[in-house]
Amino acid sequence: MNPLDLADILRNHTVYIQTHNFPDPDAIASAFGLQQFLDFHGVSAMLCYDGKIDRLSAKKMLDTFGITMHSKNDLPDMAREDLIVLVDSQKKNSNVTDLIGDEVACIDHHPVFVSYQYLYQDIRPVGACSSIIASYYEQTDTPISPACAAALAYGIKMDTADFCRGTAALDTEMLSFLFAQADWELVTRMYSNTMEFDDLRAYGAAIQNIKIFGGTGFAYIPFHCANALIAIISDFILSLDVVHIAIIYAKQTNGLRFSIRCEQNRIHAGNLIARVLKPWGSGGGHPSMAGGIIPLEHIPLLGEDMHTALQDAFLNEIIKMEQALRNDRSAI
Repeated sequence: MNPLDLADILRNHTVYIQTHNFPDPDAIASAFGLQQFLDFHGVSAMLCYDGKIDRLSAKKMLDTFGITMHSKNDLPDMAREDLIVLVDSQKKNSNVTDLIGDEVACIDHHPVFVSYQYLYQDIRPVGACSSIIASYYEQTDTPISPACAAALAYGIKMDTADFCRGTAALDTEMLSFLFAQADWELVTRMYSNTMEFDDLRAYGAAIQNIKIFGGTGFAYIPFHCANALIAIISDFILSLDVVHIAIIYAKQTNGLRFSIRCEQNRIHAGNLIARVLKPWGSGGGHPSMAGGIIPLEHIPLLGEDMHTALQDAFLNEIIKMEQALRNDRSAI
């Protein structure tokens, strides 16, 4: 679709741009980039999210790039007739709160697990949602500020792990487009002092609890930590030379939060977690990275030894998926 069509849909309405709960750098950059794009085309929008911004890197990003985001609790005036654009998220996903406004548009790079009819939909299988937003500027010759270009570039770099994970041609093309226009001093600033001292405790717990079964590494963090940190630790575990699939889960106040990382072209991480967690919770994501949750009230369904139950469920599903992959390849 033409991104200018989105501006036409939203014009003369109260507009909110909503990210997934607990927004990460790609979600923040995408929302900010879209906000600036719409503003140039005569549409004002407020950035919002539920949950909280619980990582130092995300908080630092708001300050570094001059971004203002509002939590759900700060939006008492949102009405049913107000319009919402979902970015880096989709309606009915478990990590997106259904706010009172009308979700008329969706811009995302995750697979569709629950279909929904939007007035405007742009969902593409690329490495970063920031790449999609950057393409709007290029496609329409819309001017972009150095700070906005830097934020989008940082979002692309972070969600593709510096082009080592799930990267598509659009990601590299958009970083090239942004390169000449971005304030790279802002990007460089984001790479320093982004780890909190308490993060070491979570790393230590994951290292202490790691178990590896034939290339699949499991690590449990027995206390609450930021969702984004769980994802970072799953990248860390995957970096081990004996691990091809990393499955990290942490005890949260609302249940067990999961993050999965998979080596490229091995199995589909999103399908894996969706199938395994279906009896107890929900999950989904990309071929190489995914997440999910088992709600607190469903944890007893795992039985007396939840670790063994989870390990068996994942390992059995991995065997099934690898066998199906071998069958598909032999049929070619």
